[in-house]
Amino acid sequence: MIRLLKLGSCLGGLACGLLLVTGCAGGPLGQIFERSLEADPQLAENPPFSSEASTPDTEASGPTTAEVEPETDTALNSAVPEPGDPDFIGPLQPETGAAAADLSPEPTAARPTSQRFTDLDQAPEELQPYLENLAQLGLIDAAPNETGESGKTFQPNQAITRRNYARWLFQANNQFYSDQASKKIRQGVTSAQPAFQDVPTGDPDFAAIQGLAEAGLIPSALTGNSTAVNFRPDAPLTREDLILWKAPLDTRQALPNASIEAVQEAWGFQDAAKIEPLALKAVLADYQNGEFANIRRAFGYTTLLLPQKATTRAEAAAVLWRFGNQTEGISAQDLASGNKPTRSPANPAQDSAAEGEQLLPSPNP
Repeated sequence: MIRLLKLGSCLGGLACGLLLVTGCAGGPLGQIFERSLEADPQLAENPPFSSEASTPDTEASGPTTAEVEPETDTALNSAVPEPGDPDFIGPLQPETGAAAADLSPEPTAARPTSQRFTDLDQAPEELQPYLENLAQLGLIDAAPNETGESGKTFQPNQAITRRNYARWLFQANNQFYSDQASKKIRQGVTSAQPAFQDVPTGDPDFAAIQGLAEAGLIPSALTGNSTAVNFRPDAPLTREDLILWKAPLDTRQALPNASIEAVQEAWGFQDAAKIEPLALKAVLADYQNGEFANIRRAFGYTTLLLPQKATTRAEAAAVLWRFGNQTEGISAQDLASGNKPTRSPANPAQDSAAEGEQLLPSPNP
């Protein structure tokens, strides 16, 4: 109630004032009151908050602001870790030029060059086509002459050394399957512990021999053969080792269990009892390859394996002429002609067989 009375008193006073001004209009008192309400001329000429007055201040402060912004950006940029800094976290941009060359894959070994020999006609007639195909691919090399240097002769009937066959086997497999990394054999590296005491890292054939040993294709301490501490690289290659090293690369699976009786029944070998137990598995697996068996291709029809007999260079080459099982494989003839069928003929003479004809293994009583 008191507030309402005060509000009413104020409104009444305001009304009286308005009546007083109205009544004094044109009089001296009214003129004085009007002059008190007029704007100050100085403020009118220089208003404190006009847009014109603020423009110089803005322009004057503009350069200062422009100079501060780059410094602020620089400070922010310098605070962000760059690639190479210890605190940098994030993906790296691909490098170009010389720096990118360091990230490129290591160059692959050059393919062997084609070879020409003057004495291939001295090999058994049945083996000559195999030698010609492999020579065309550069997968067999010339035999060393009396001075130890490589000549122009192949010497097909000379015994092949273990190191030479290991090198051929390694190169042939990797060239036959050059487009299938899963079937290639990785070469040994010099930082590895040598699998054999007589094949150190400085040996010219260390990469191939070590690679075959680490792949489990050559018996060594790595495969549990504690007595196979030496490779004897310059010793002649026996027939049983010829098949033992090659058969796993045809089947691409574990060798079957074998016994003397099983080998005798399959091959009819009279000397099956002379075959080493480990080689028995490879000989039996080779029989399961039918007409593509390495024994048939290298030795023809025989009732004696002669497992400890030295293998000739021509026989070793014949074994390497084809890789694969009965259903799929690839031969040197396929590579030489640029064709890679899933089923290659057992020998070059069968290349003219009728298309679609089923090739059945010939029995070996």
